[in-house]
Amino acid sequence: MKLPEPQTKTFSTLVGEIENGQIKIPQFQREFVWTMHKSAALIDSIIKGYPIGTFIFWRTNERLRSVKNIGKLDLPEPKPGEFVDYVLDGQQRLTSLFASLQGVILTREDGREDNFSQIFIDLEAQDSEQIVITDIAGKDEKSLISILNLLKGSFLLLAAYPHNYHDKIQAYKNRIESYQYSIIQVKDAPIEIATEIFTRINVSGLALSLFEIMAAKTFDYEKNFDLTEKFQELIENLKPLNYETISDTTVLQVVSIILSKECKRQVILKLDKNSFIDVWDKAIDSIERSVEYFRNFYRIPVSQLLPYNALIIPFSYFFFYHKDIPTDNKQKYLEDFFWRCSLSGRYSSSVESKLAQDIKRIDEILAGDLPSYDWSIDTSAEFIKDNGWFSTSRSYIKAILCIYVYHQPKSFNNNAIVNVSNYWLKQANSKNYHHFFPKAHLKKQDYLDWYINHILNITIVDDFLNKREIKVNAPSKYMAKFQAINHNLETTMKTHLIENLDTFGIWNDDYEQFLSKRAKVVSREISQRIIKQEIDKKGQSNLVDDFEEELTTIE
Repeated sequence: MKLPEPQTKTFSTLVGEIENGQIKIPQFQREFVWTMHKSAALIDSIIKGYPIGTFIFWRTNERLRSVKNIGKLDLPEPKPGEFVDYVLDGQQRLTSLFASLQGVILTREDGREDNFSQIFIDLEAQDSEQIVITDIAGKDEKSLISILNLLKGSFLLLAAYPHNYHDKIQAYKNRIESYQYSIIQVKDAPIEIATEIFTRINVSGLALSLFEIMAAKTFDYEKNFDLTEKFQELIENLKPLNYETISDTTVLQVVSIILSKECKRQVILKLDKNSFIDVWDKAIDSIERSVEYFRNFYRIPVSQLLPYNALIIPFSYFFFYHKDIPTDNKQKYLEDFFWRCSLSGRYSSSVESKLAQDIKRIDEILAGDLPSYDWSIDTSAEFIKDNGWFSTSRSYIKAILCIYVYHQPKSFNNNAIVNVSNYWLKQANSKNYHHFFPKAHLKKQDYLDWYINHILNITIVDDFLNKREIKVNAPSKYMAKFQAINHNLETTMKTHLIENLDTFGIWNDDYEQFLSKRAKVVSREISQRIIKQEIDKKGQSNLVDDFEEELTTIE
């Protein structure tokens, strides 16, 4: 990178370079928010010869995703191979200048239009007063001239003003056109340096996200590749599948893992642009096939239930290289991997490093081999009881919820399959998370909150049932009502992993008996999904540590 070069440019040079596509505003800049009043104050400073700050441009022959238009002006793309000056600092001022001095009509995000041709010079104002104004109420129109007319008006138009204003009109026109705008130009810097500069000088203090940087870096006009648009296309495709909560960072990590087997931020930033673009479609296909696999094989109906978003990354890597649905040992080894990660707090910290380790395990699975693991899984009923405090932010809890929904829980009263959606599962106090032994009922018996709010006490029901039918009644009371109207209640409750109404302590409201019985059922379900290895017999201290670390992260 060369040292920044200070330089100056006149108004006509700046406007000309914007109009011909030489100066561009990169997409990672924020929305233009200056009001016409604030823009008028900027022009007022120029007319009075005040400094208005320095613009910082990044000169490069890379092509970034940029703001193509200012207002209703269709600004051209620069020719291939030509250098472009991207605005790193001064976007609000530069857009304001261009809009004001060109009379641009800007449409705001809320649909409101600002007509910058309606910024005027008050020819009666003294130098100590505001010369450039937007509020002209009560002013004599003969003493007002718009900035647009001042700079572009014909000789006849300007001459038509009263003779006593002519000197001021000429002086203000000269001041604007001859004003030397201060510019610092950054050359020969890679995009990660340019975006770091932008982040450091950004007055809003909002650092660029990894996705914003990569959207700028990978934009390719000739290949019609726009990462922001491509990501939105993916999200639209995932909406009907209820997996639209997948983050943009996760998608970047998928591409990076496929290209380099690593996904740390610095690795992603150094990915080759053409390689990124070339692999994109196949990477997206692997993400979509992973989602289908989660939905169809593990029966996880919504992305909100995924124990970790990060699980999409190793599975997408698998499906990138494995075009068919896995069968036999590969299917078993992949399932074992999924549940080991989900039940262990695997990605609660150092996610990128652990993903790089786990991709090696996925390579083993692709080769038909069972990976070894350096963390254990305790499938015992006692462990579930001791570690089952309910929080939808915990991967362990989400994993057990995944087991619950795998059995397609049915409504207590009419056997209809309970509809599960991302919206319903966002909060731990959602009405779709039903405490089988209601909290109010258990608090009367002096149970601790964590023991009441336990995953083994949670069933997934429909909103209406929870609000209108169950409320705070004891299980013996509300279940008797359902037994009278649902003659298949025993079968219904098995879909909630409550296998026997007579032995689960329901009719005598025995909470301890209920937890113990259900813990055994959940333990059996987990055991069926794990391939036991020697490490699973050696103790569980590392697993408990991961849970404590995950809980600390949540708090």
